[in-house]
Amino acid sequence: MALPQLLHSPQSSSSSSLISHKPHLNPTHYTKPTNKFFTPSHPRRQRRRKPNSLSCSASSFSEKHHTNSPKSDDVVELPLFPLPLVLFPGAILPLQIFEFRYRMMMHTLLHTDLRFGVIYTDAATGTADVGCVGEVVKHERLVDDRFFLICKGQERFRVTKLVRTKPYLVAEVTWLEDRPSGGEVEDLDALANEVEMYMKDVIRLSNRLNGKPEKEVQDLRRNLFPTPFSFFVGSTFEGAPREQQALLELEDTAMRLKREKETLRNTLNYLTAASAVKDVFPSS
Repeated sequence: MALPQLLHSPQSSSSSSLISHKPHLNPTHYTKPTNKFFTPSHPRRQRRRKPNSLSCSASSFSEKHHTNSPKSDDVVELPLFPLPLVLFPGAILPLQIFEFRYRMMMHTLLHTDLRFGVIYTDAATGTADVGCVGEVVKHERLVDDRFFLICKGQERFRVTKLVRTKPYLVAEVTWLEDRPSGGEVEDLDALANEVEMYMKDVIRLSNRLNGKPEKEVQDLRRNLFPTPFSFFVGSTFEGAPREQQALLELEDTAMRLKREKETLRNTLNYLTAASAVKDVFPSS
Protein backbone atom coordinates (compact mmCIF):
# COMPACT_ATOMS: atom_id res chain seq x y z
CA MET A 1 0.00 0.00 0.00
CA ALA A 2 1.14 3.42 -0.79
CA LEU A 3 0.03 6.98 -0.37
CA PRO A 4 -1.10 8.24 -3.79
CA GLN A 5 1.07 11.35 -3.64
CA LEU A 6 3.58 12.56 -1.13
CA LEU A 7 4.77 16.11 -0.60
CA HIS A 8 7.53 15.45 1.87
CA SER A 9 9.81 17.58 3.98
CA PRO A 10 13.39 18.36 2.85
CA GLN A 11 15.65 15.35 2.66
CA SER A 12 17.87 14.50 5.58
CA SER A 13 21.57 14.78 4.94
CA SER A 14 22.27 11.92 7.36
CA SER A 15 21.99 9.30 4.65
CA SER A 16 25.60 9.63 3.63
CA SER A 17 27.18 6.99 1.46
CA LEU A 18 29.48 4.69 3.42
CA ILE A 19 29.62 1.96 0.81
CA SER A 20 31.33 3.17 -2.33
CA HIS A 21 30.87 -0.13 -4.17
CA LYS A 22 27.78 0.20 -6.37
CA PRO A 23 26.83 -3.26 -7.60
CA HIS A 24 24.85 -3.71 -10.77
CA LEU A 25 21.33 -4.35 -9.55
CA ASN A 26 19.20 -6.41 -11.86
CA PRO A 27 17.34 -8.87 -9.65
CA THR A 28 14.37 -6.52 -9.37
CA HIS A 29 12.98 -3.29 -10.74
CA TYR A 30 11.33 -0.66 -8.59
CA THR A 31 7.57 -0.43 -9.06
CA LYS A 32 5.49 2.70 -8.98
CA PRO A 33 3.03 2.90 -6.09
CA THR A 34 -0.58 2.15 -6.79
CA ASN A 35 -3.54 4.16 -5.58
CA LYS A 36 -4.31 1.43 -3.08
CA PHE A 37 -3.18 2.22 0.42
CA PHE A 38 -2.47 -1.31 1.57
CA THR A 39 -2.73 -4.72 -0.04
CA PRO A 40 -2.52 -7.96 1.90
CA SER A 41 0.42 -10.23 1.31
CA HIS A 42 -0.57 -13.50 -0.34
CA PRO A 43 2.41 -15.62 -1.44
CA ARG A 44 0.63 -17.61 -4.15
CA ARG A 45 -0.82 -14.54 -5.84
CA GLN A 46 2.30 -12.46 -5.44
CA ARG A 47 4.16 -14.54 -8.01
CA ARG A 48 2.44 -12.43 -10.66
CA ARG A 49 3.26 -9.15 -8.99
CA LYS A 50 6.35 -7.13 -9.66
CA PRO A 51 8.82 -8.67 -7.30
CA ASN A 52 10.02 -5.87 -5.08
CA SER A 53 6.86 -3.93 -4.24
CA LEU A 54 6.39 -3.56 -0.51
CA SER A 55 3.20 -4.94 0.89
CA CYS A 56 2.07 -4.72 4.48
CA SER A 57 -0.79 -4.22 6.86
CA ALA A 58 -0.76 -2.83 10.36
CA SER A 59 -1.18 -6.34 11.74
CA SER A 60 2.25 -7.23 10.29
CA PHE A 61 3.92 -4.80 12.65
CA SER A 62 4.57 -5.93 16.20
CA GLU A 63 6.46 -4.42 19.11
CA LYS A 64 9.14 -7.09 18.81
CA HIS A 65 10.10 -8.14 15.31
CA HIS A 66 12.40 -11.02 16.18
CA THR A 67 12.35 -13.48 19.01
CA ASN A 68 16.06 -13.01 19.74
CA SER A 69 16.46 -9.29 19.21
CA PRO A 70 20.16 -8.36 19.29
CA LYS A 71 21.57 -5.76 21.63
CA SER A 72 22.42 -2.36 20.18
CA ASP A 73 26.14 -2.73 21.01
CA ASP A 74 26.48 -6.12 19.27
CA VAL A 75 28.66 -6.19 16.14
CA VAL A 76 27.91 -8.91 13.61
CA GLU A 77 28.62 -9.71 9.99
CA LEU A 78 25.65 -9.47 7.67
CA PRO A 79 25.30 -10.14 3.91
CA LEU A 80 23.83 -7.09 2.18
CA PHE A 81 21.35 -6.81 -0.67
CA PRO A 82 21.30 -3.23 -2.08
CA LEU A 83 17.92 -2.36 -3.60
CA PRO A 84 16.23 0.83 -4.88
CA LEU A 85 13.69 0.68 -2.04
CA VAL A 86 13.53 1.01 1.74
CA LEU A 87 12.45 -1.88 3.96
CA PHE A 88 10.99 -1.07 7.39
CA PRO A 89 10.75 -3.33 10.45
CA GLY A 90 7.52 -5.28 10.16
CA ALA A 91 7.02 -4.69 6.42
CA ILE A 92 6.62 -7.58 3.95
CA LEU A 93 8.91 -7.70 0.92
CA PRO A 94 8.48 -10.20 -1.95
CA LEU A 95 11.62 -10.75 -4.01
CA GLN A 96 12.56 -12.80 -7.03
CA ILE A 97 16.27 -13.60 -7.11
CA PHE A 98 17.95 -14.50 -10.38
CA GLU A 99 21.35 -12.76 -10.45
CA PHE A 100 24.05 -15.37 -9.85
CA ARG A 101 25.77 -13.76 -6.86
CA TYR A 102 22.49 -13.26 -5.02
CA ARG A 103 21.46 -16.83 -5.79
CA MET A 104 24.74 -17.83 -4.12
CA MET A 105 23.79 -15.69 -1.14
CA MET A 106 20.37 -17.33 -0.91
CA HIS A 107 21.88 -20.83 -1.01
CA THR A 108 24.02 -19.85 1.98
CA LEU A 109 21.17 -18.18 3.87
CA LEU A 110 18.81 -21.10 3.44
CA HIS A 111 21.32 -23.25 5.32
CA THR A 112 21.97 -20.69 8.06
CA ASP A 113 19.70 -18.10 9.71
CA LEU A 114 17.69 -16.81 6.70
CA ARG A 115 18.59 -13.18 7.47
CA PHE A 116 20.25 -10.56 5.27
CA GLY A 117 20.47 -6.79 5.13
CA VAL A 118 18.29 -4.78 2.74
CA ILE A 119 19.93 -1.43 2.13
CA TYR A 120 18.75 1.44 -0.05
CA THR A 121 20.79 2.49 -3.08
CA ASP A 122 20.30 4.80 -6.04
CA ALA A 123 22.45 6.34 -8.73
CA ALA A 124 22.32 9.83 -7.24
CA THR A 125 23.15 9.17 -3.58
CA GLY A 126 24.94 5.83 -3.71
CA THR A 127 24.37 3.20 -1.06
CA ALA A 128 23.14 4.22 2.38
CA ASP A 129 24.81 3.03 5.56
CA VAL A 130 21.55 2.30 7.42
CA GLY A 131 19.27 -0.56 6.43
CA CYS A 132 16.88 -3.17 7.75
CA VAL A 133 17.28 -6.91 8.20
CA GLY A 134 15.05 -8.97 5.93
CA GLU A 135 14.19 -12.42 7.29
CA VAL A 136 13.05 -15.04 4.80
CA VAL A 137 9.69 -16.33 6.02
CA LYS A 138 8.72 -18.22 2.85
CA HIS A 139 10.77 -19.31 -0.12
CA GLU A 140 10.35 -21.30 -3.30
CA ARG A 141 13.06 -22.46 -5.65
CA LEU A 142 12.04 -21.73 -9.23
CA VAL A 143 13.34 -22.89 -12.60
CA ASP A 144 16.94 -22.06 -13.54
CA ASP A 145 17.82 -21.97 -9.84
CA ARG A 146 15.91 -18.73 -9.29
CA PHE A 147 14.27 -18.05 -5.94
CA PHE A 148 11.00 -16.47 -4.96
CA LEU A 149 11.12 -15.11 -1.42
CA ILE A 150 8.75 -13.52 1.05
CA CYS A 151 10.76 -11.52 3.58
CA LYS A 152 9.76 -9.61 6.68
CA GLY A 153 11.60 -6.57 7.99
CA GLN A 154 13.27 -7.05 11.37
CA GLU A 155 15.93 -4.96 13.13
CA ARG A 156 17.55 -1.82 11.71
CA PHE A 157 21.31 -1.72 11.40
CA ARG A 158 24.17 0.62 10.58
CA VAL A 159 27.12 -0.51 8.44
CA THR A 160 30.41 0.10 10.26
CA LYS A 161 32.87 -1.77 8.07
CA LEU A 162 32.86 -3.58 4.74
CA VAL A 163 34.21 -7.11 5.11
CA ARG A 164 34.13 -8.04 1.42
CA THR A 165 32.48 -7.03 -1.84
CA LYS A 166 32.64 -10.30 -3.82
CA PRO A 167 30.73 -12.35 -4.71
CA TYR A 168 28.31 -10.14 -2.76
CA LEU A 169 28.56 -7.47 -0.08
CA VAL A 170 29.19 -8.54 3.50
CA ALA A 171 29.59 -5.93 6.23
CA GLU A 172 30.02 -5.56 9.94
CA VAL A 173 26.94 -3.87 11.37
CA THR A 174 25.66 -2.55 14.66
CA TRP A 175 22.00 -2.46 15.59
CA LEU A 176 19.85 0.66 15.83
CA GLU A 177 17.15 1.21 18.41
CA ASP A 178 14.98 4.23 19.09
CA ARG A 179 16.17 6.24 22.07
CA PRO A 180 14.05 8.20 24.55
CA SER A 181 13.40 11.76 23.41
CA GLY A 182 15.50 14.40 25.08
CA GLY A 183 13.94 17.33 26.93
CA GLU A 184 10.20 17.26 27.54
CA VAL A 185 8.48 13.91 27.63
CA GLU A 186 6.42 13.45 24.47
CA ASP A 187 2.92 11.98 24.54
CA LEU A 188 3.70 9.41 21.87
CA ASP A 189 0.23 7.87 21.90
CA ALA A 190 -1.40 11.24 21.23
CA LEU A 191 1.11 11.96 18.47
CA ALA A 192 0.50 8.55 16.87
CA ASN A 193 -3.25 9.17 16.99
CA GLU A 194 -2.76 12.51 15.19
CA VAL A 195 -0.74 10.80 12.49
CA GLU A 196 -3.47 8.18 12.07
CA MET A 197 -6.06 10.94 11.72
CA TYR A 198 -4.07 12.57 8.92
CA MET A 199 -3.65 9.20 7.21
CA LYS A 200 -7.40 8.64 7.24
CA ASP A 201 -8.05 12.10 5.79
CA VAL A 202 -5.49 11.50 3.03
CA ILE A 203 -7.12 8.18 2.13
CA ARG A 204 -10.59 9.73 2.14
CA LEU A 205 -9.63 12.61 -0.16
CA SER A 206 -7.57 10.36 -2.40
CA ASN A 207 -10.57 8.06 -2.86
CA ARG A 208 -12.73 11.05 -3.69
CA LEU A 209 -10.31 12.34 -6.31
CA ASN A 210 -10.12 8.89 -7.88
CA GLY A 211 -13.88 8.53 -8.06
CA LYS A 212 -14.07 5.86 -5.36
CA PRO A 213 -16.77 5.71 -2.67
CA GLU A 214 -15.89 7.73 0.43
CA LYS A 215 -16.16 4.86 2.87
CA GLU A 216 -15.24 5.20 6.50
CA VAL A 217 -11.54 4.37 6.81
CA GLN A 218 -10.68 1.35 8.92
CA ASP A 219 -8.69 1.46 12.12
CA LEU A 220 -5.16 1.91 10.77
CA ARG A 221 -3.25 1.73 14.02
CA ARG A 222 -4.79 -1.49 15.33
CA ASN A 223 -3.44 -1.02 18.86
CA LEU A 224 0.17 -0.76 17.70
CA PHE A 225 2.63 0.89 20.03
CA PRO A 226 3.97 4.22 18.70
CA THR A 227 7.34 2.90 17.47
CA PRO A 228 6.07 0.04 15.26
CA PHE A 229 3.23 2.31 14.12
CA SER A 230 5.80 4.90 13.00
CA PHE A 231 7.51 2.19 10.91
CA PHE A 232 4.14 1.18 9.49
CA VAL A 233 3.43 4.78 8.43
CA GLY A 234 6.88 5.13 6.85
CA SER A 235 6.32 1.95 4.85
CA THR A 236 3.31 3.55 3.15
CA PHE A 237 5.38 6.38 1.69
CA GLU A 238 6.25 4.45 -1.44
CA GLY A 239 7.42 6.61 -4.30
CA ALA A 240 9.54 8.73 -1.94
CA PRO A 241 12.40 6.37 -1.02
CA ARG A 242 14.80 9.09 0.12
CA GLU A 243 12.21 10.37 2.56
CA GLN A 244 11.63 6.79 3.70
CA GLN A 245 15.37 6.39 4.21
CA ALA A 246 15.49 9.52 6.35
CA LEU A 247 12.64 8.13 8.47
CA LEU A 248 14.37 4.77 8.81
CA GLU A 249 17.55 6.43 10.06
CA LEU A 250 15.87 8.42 12.83
CA GLU A 251 16.49 6.99 16.29
CA ASP A 252 13.67 8.90 17.99
CA THR A 253 10.05 7.76 17.67
CA ALA A 254 8.67 11.23 18.39
CA MET A 255 10.84 12.81 15.68
CA ARG A 256 9.78 10.16 13.19
CA LEU A 257 6.08 10.62 13.95
CA LYS A 258 6.39 14.41 13.75
CA ARG A 259 8.10 14.20 10.37
CA GLU A 260 5.43 11.80 9.11
CA LYS A 261 2.72 14.10 10.44
CA GLU A 262 4.24 17.02 8.50
CA THR A 263 4.48 14.93 5.33
CA LEU A 264 0.88 13.81 5.65
CA ARG A 265 -0.29 17.36 6.39
CA ASN A 266 1.45 18.64 3.24
CA THR A 267 -0.10 15.82 1.24
CA LEU A 268 -3.54 16.57 2.68
CA ASN A 269 -3.22 20.27 1.78
CA TYR A 270 -2.32 19.30 -1.78
CA LEU A 271 -5.25 16.88 -2.06
CA THR A 272 -7.64 19.43 -0.56
CA ALA A 273 -6.61 21.99 -3.19
CA ALA A 274 -6.90 19.40 -5.95
CA SER A 275 -10.36 18.43 -4.71
CA ALA A 276 -11.48 22.08 -4.70
CA VAL A 277 -10.27 22.49 -8.28
CA LYS A 278 -12.13 19.35 -9.29
CA ASP A 279 -15.34 20.69 -7.70
CA VAL A 280 -15.05 23.95 -9.66
CA PHE A 281 -13.89 22.35 -12.90
CA PRO A 282 -15.35 18.81 -12.90
CA SER A 283 -13.88 17.93 -16.29
CA SER A 284 -10.29 18.86 -15.30
